[in-house]
Amino acid sequence: MAGVLIIGAGGVGQVVVHKCAQARDVFSDICLASRNIEKCDRIAAQLKRPIRTAQVDAEKSAELIPLIESFKPDVVVNVALPYQDLAIMNACLKTGVDYLDTANYEPRDEARFSYLWQWAYHERFRDKGIMALLGSGFDPGVTNVFTAWALKHHFSEIDELDIIDCNAGDHGQPFATNFNPEINIREVSARGRYYEKGVWKETDPLSETMEFDFPEGIGKRKLYLLFHEELESLIKHIPSIKRARFWMTFSDNYLKHLEVLKNVGMTRIDPVRFNGQDIIPLQFLKALLPDPGSLGPLTKGKTCIGCLIKGNKDGQPKTLYIYNICDHRASYEEVGSQAVSYTTGVPAMIGAMLMVTGVWRGKGVFNMEEMDPDPFMEKLNIYGLPWQVKII
Repeated sequence: MAGVLIIGAGGVGQVVVHKCAQARDVFSDICLASRNIEKCDRIAAQLKRPIRTAQVDAEKSAELIPLIESFKPDVVVNVALPYQDLAIMNACLKTGVDYLDTANYEPRDEARFSYLWQWAYHERFRDKGIMALLGSGFDPGVTNVFTAWALKHHFSEIDELDIIDCNAGDHGQPFATNFNPEINIREVSARGRYYEKGVWKETDPLSETMEFDFPEGIGKRKLYLLFHEELESLIKHIPSIKRARFWMTFSDNYLKHLEVLKNVGMTRIDPVRFNGQDIIPLQFLKALLPDPGSLGPLTKGKTCIGCLIKGNKDGQPKTLYIYNICDHRASYEEVGSQAVSYTTGVPAMIGAMLMVTGVWRGKGVFNMEEMDPDPFMEKLNIYGLPWQVKII
């Protein structure tokens, strides 16, 4: 029996709380903390078992440390903003508590996605005797585990990896993002980046495309090349990979709105002087857009996220596609959040579960593909994210 402190009360945090509450045999004590305690209390009221809630500014280790010392969790699950990762890691180091997140650290003033800042904590976590598990969402997270599982069971070597993310859902809004608008727009607006033959190559934002025929009735969709942090860790830990790319679908409506917003300066992340004060245009835009948490009851359709992997088995060429289909409506009916939040929150809970039960253990900072993939793959099928494999 373990205690879990969950930091962040957005759509993903709501899923993590629900799934931890379902796993009574593992998580005996749950605390949900956020800068907005009203959000925490609303989520707590949805549950059939009592949990603790707390107000905390996750960017301030000085506030986090007394909360951790008071609650005494076995693991801290960070589903707050990526800007806050290092402050939460510092608090875990100070209190000697394991750490888990779903996205890599990024600074507020630069749209740069890299694990280097967090990898630099490895020796400090190792010397403290505690574990940090990075990127335990879906992508990153499940996609890393899919790749490690494929290598363990289907390949002698992996040569090419394409991570393919399709959200075929429709929320009916003129323009909205399915997770935090600030993070979403920063990610999509950044230059594309992929790995090939030992070097990183860059592309203009959304300039590289391909078409993919998705299973289970989703059909053919246009994909756009982005950079995603799991590419950085996967080529490090699976060095046979010669090419690694990340692809995502976007509707024409989303892209047109994004183009206009970028053209008028609303996606900028540098301060702009307005009425005597500095504002960040993207943060102001975030305040105007629908809260992703409000999209749950509106969204219909499915997500399909998976890995297309090429390599060889005992010298013979092999291609494998491994994926999950998640239904927005079913996700909302279970936990009150749509599938984009569900596919991130469930893996966060599973990662925490494997850590506190001792199945995944280590001293230092780890990415998902460094762990044995089999227990995680088993629990995906149990806790709502079943996967399928096609040999092509």
